Amino acid sequence: MTDAPRDQGPTGATAPTGHSDDPRRRLAAAIRPLITLVSATEVDDDALAEAADVIERATAALTARSGGKLARQGPSTDDDAEEFFPTSPIMGALNPLAPPVRVWTVDGEEPGRREVRAEAWFDWAYEGPPTCVHGGVIAETFDEVLGAANIAAGNPGMTGSLTVRYRKPTPLRTTLRIEARFQHREGRKIHSWAGMYNGEVLTAEAEGLFIEVVPSQFLAIAEGNAENADPNVLAAIRAEAVRVGAASDVQPAQDGTPSAQG
Repeated sequence: MTDAPRDQGPTGATAPTGHSDDPRRRLAAAIRPLITLVSATEVDDDALAEAADVIERATAALTARSGGKLARQGPSTDDDAEEFFPTSPIMGALNPLAPPVRVWTVDGEEPGRREVRAEAWFDWAYEGPPTCVHGGVIAETFDEVLGAANIAAGNPGMTGSLTVRYRKPTPLRTTLRIEARFQHREGRKIHSWAGMYNGEVLTAEAEGLFIEVVPSQFLAIAEGNAENADPNVLAAIRAEAVRVGAASDVQPAQDGTPSAQG
């Protein structure tokens, strides 16, 4: 068992840890230990009731001052890898459900190709078998870092299939390192690999098949979920579809913005 993650990654590369003055990140970080305290520790009822009163008041205060859904920006290779998915439940510093897994890029095995390295430390809230990380948590972590590796290599896509092999039990509350890399592509099919290590022991590995989604297809997916989507996000997706030359696949919507053909 080791301490919580350090500021330096297992390979010696510095993992980005900025934004310490961001109040949203500060709040997310403050909530994380509460999740573990509630789900996995012995606490007397009076203390739990007092904490619930405080949190209910804080939630009411935030609700009264909240607006619409937080806008999301698409990932860019110009950003640090930890900023690819800032609200995700795996590596999102803005999401208290995330451990978070810390991610950065390094030079890959092939010249000019970037790969992803990551560091994870899963507390008791992520327990599956006693003392071990839940298999589903391992799988979703692989899905996330493989997606990041594909972005870093310039081959983004959506998950088509994910094959996970659990080699050894993966321990909780231990610094785990992860390697993820794009391997090759066949047309729109993108192949990638990732491994999770406890020290030098490979505890799990995954092969991912991702599919490149062209802007007009992505627009159709987003519009299919339009009832629960942020209008600003939909507008940005529509604009991108037009920008990359998907105009033949896009029609103006009733409000004048482009829309995917049915």
